[in-house]
Amino acid sequence: MSDVDRALVVGLVSISDRASSGVYVDQGLPGLTAWFEAALATPYRFETRLVPDEQSTIERTLIELVDAVNCDLVLTTGGTGPAPRDVTPEATVAVAHKVLPGFGEQMRQVSLRFVPTAILSRQVGVVRGRALILNLPGQPKAIKETLDGVFPAVPYCLDLIGGPYVETHEDICKVFRPKSAVRPPRS
Repeated sequence: MSDVDRALVVGLVSISDRASSGVYVDQGLPGLTAWFEAALATPYRFETRLVPDEQSTIERTLIELVDAVNCDLVLTTGGTGPAPRDVTPEATVAVAHKVLPGFGEQMRQVSLRFVPTAILSRQVGVVRGRALILNLPGQPKAIKETLDGVFPAVPYCLDLIGGPYVETHEDICKVFRPKSAVRPPRS
């Protein structure tokens, strides 16, 4: 099996002081998991983490998921606002090899259709090695809205950085690839 034919490894990281300390039940990981379970048509597996809003902890977690666990795609949820404890974008950029500004721009544009406070979001998209890392909002409804708006570009991005070929259930999320990058259906 070639590298592009292997299962997608998705790192899911919920970032919350209160959820990681047991004050309340995390909603980010279930929101992410539900969206991917409905959308992905290709084989995948999840690696999940629940961590506090600590920049060094977030950085270590992202590095571990990409460099040691070999995740192709890492999605964070939470910690992207302007509050003093919101440090997810700083941690993400600190471990990045390339920043992809279009993801942050599009995530905010999608969210602005639903709430005017989307302009307060500092979400980013970056590449580390052969992995794409995206910061998402913390609430399940906002996670779904954001993924619906940006995920159509994710599989082609993974193609370009050396990840596996990802297909989705088109009724949930229709992926866009240039015609030259589309594989014929398997028989």
